[in-house]
Amino acid sequence: MRRTVATLVCAAVLLAATPGVGRADTTPSAAVATRTGGYTPPPFGTGCTVHRFGEGEWPPAWLWFTDPLCVEYAKRDITADNGGALRFLLAEPSRFALAATTCRYWQQDHWSVQRTRGATPLVAWDGSYWFDRRTGVAALRLTNFRVAGRSAGIGDVVAALADDHPELARALAEYGASPGETGLTVTLPDSPWCGTS
Repeated sequence: MRRTVATLVCAAVLLAATPGVGRADTTPSAAVATRTGGYTPPPFGTGCTVHRFGEGEWPPAWLWFTDPLCVEYAKRDITADNGGALRFLLAEPSRFALAATTCRYWQQDHWSVQRTRGATPLVAWDGSYWFDRRTGVAALRLTNFRVAGRSAGIGDVVAALADDHPELARALAEYGASPGETGLTVTLPDSPWCGTS
C-alpha cells in the first residue's frame, strides 16, 4: 500500500514539475499564472459567510448564484444500517449543482464511511476544496485521512521516505507534511462567464 501511494505521489510531483508549469505563489494578492503546488487557502475565505449543513441536509435554493459561496457539510454518517448512506446520496446532487452555479466556491466537509454505527470507518477525512474561476485557481486539502483506521496521505509518504530519501521527502512535504494530509493547488481553464479579476 505505501509503495503504491509513494509511486502515485512521485508521478504527481513529476507532472507538477513539467517545464512551463510554475510554482504556486501563496500570497493571496499574487498575479495568477499557470501553476501547481501545495495547498493554499482561498484568498476570498476571510470575507466569506460559511453556511453549515448537517448530515444529508440539502442546501436551500436561495444560495444559488451566491458569490463567493462558502459551505461546510457534515458527512460523518455515511452508514448502511441507519439510512445515513441513502440520505447522503440523495443530498449530493443538490450540493454539486450548487457548486456549479458560482464563480468562487469554498467547501469544507467532514467524511466518515462505515458499514454500521460504531464500526471503524472504512475511510474518513476532513476536506477543504475551493475554486476561483475569475483567477483560474483551484485547491484541495485532505487532513486526517484514514483508511480502515490507518493514516494515509502524502504526509505519511514523507515520514516513510525521510530517513532514506530526505530530498524527495522535503519536496513532497509541500503537498502534505502531517500524517493523513494531502494538498494541492492547480490552474483551472478559463471561464468566460466569470470573467477575470
